[in-house]
Amino acid sequence: MTTPVLSREEKGRLIAESPNQIQRMDERHYKVASQNRDITYDVTHRESGSWLCNCLDFQYRALEQHQIHRCKHIIACQIREQLREKVRENVIIQPVEITACIYCHSDKNLKRFGVRHNKYGDIQRFLCVDCKRTFSVNIGFERMKHSPQGITTAMQLYFSGESLRNTARSLQLLGVQVSYKTVFMWIKKYSALMEKYLDKIPPNVSDTWRADEIFLKVRGNLKYLYALMDDQTRFWIAQEVANTKYTADLRPLFKLGKVIADKQPKTLITDGAQNFHEAYTKEFWTRGNGTEHIREIRMDGIVHNNKMERLNGEIRDREKIMRTLEIPDSPILKGMRIYHNFVRPHMALKGKTPAEKAGIEVKGKDKWLTLIQNASQRTKN
Repeated sequence: MTTPVLSREEKGRLIAESPNQIQRMDERHYKVASQNRDITYDVTHRESGSWLCNCLDFQYRALEQHQIHRCKHIIACQIREQLREKVRENVIIQPVEITACIYCHSDKNLKRFGVRHNKYGDIQRFLCVDCKRTFSVNIGFERMKHSPQGITTAMQLYFSGESLRNTARSLQLLGVQVSYKTVFMWIKKYSALMEKYLDKIPPNVSDTWRADEIFLKVRGNLKYLYALMDDQTRFWIAQEVANTKYTADLRPLFKLGKVIADKQPKTLITDGAQNFHEAYTKEFWTRGNGTEHIREIRMDGIVHNNKMERLNGEIRDREKIMRTLEIPDSPILKGMRIYHNFVRPHMALKGKTPAEKAGIEVKGKDKWLTLIQNASQRTKN
């Protein structure tokens, strides 16, 4: 009986469906294991959109035919990219709307009934036709002296790069009289509230994660901020502040990353520090089917750490303005991670936020407002 000859497309699909044939190094580079020999091939997806492979089939046929040629390794990597695009359904965080009476809980006969004016802003009032009662709801900002718009504007100004004092001065131009200490208390309150809510929504991150450290000052003393980031979406998964660089226990960082992402990576990329490898061995490595740890990185070539250096640059720019943190578990760091993931669009992600790339979309013109409202409502429920 003659064995059927498979086409390149069929061979590529078999490779793509095999569990350990393809290793994704970063968003444009793959290593594909040979089906017949103990070697791997490098497949590159160039920014121009073309694909390259160093296998003989691609090299010879591309030269002979003087045209675009796809070997089975390129086909397999293209299939993997298509599969990654068909990820689980997005989580959409919508602005909170009042749909039921707070007294009789009727959701059929609720009408807008003007606004309630006070010193700091207007709040929508509602009339329940069933129980004939009126009410106003200020979700997330109950008993706050200032309007939600003033508070979310302060959050945006501060995490966009302004100091606490400059943020307070800018708010005065909008008619919001507030001290820089009050701005800090807003950041402290709402960063903790949003972090508790958002960390329960698993981001759809890739199988390749990166970790790195950057030094910063806490009350004038040198500390190290360790950050864990997804390679594909640039989602800042978790962080930890430690006293030392080479001896800090990083297992809690990796453990927290697994909890937040609801998975563990197939590849972890770090520098050569021994404490990264020790934490990886304890938390990620298992015999036969564990995470691969890549420790040899450089600023150019296939395995580099440019993305982590960009995140470190964001943190360094923020630190120059605030000069020092007051406590290791500072609300400033929590707010920075929320701003990086859910609010700030990234040029490298074509104007999207890391959260959007990871399947979490925040709706509304004021994303801070949407996040605070949903976090407050979920906490009450």
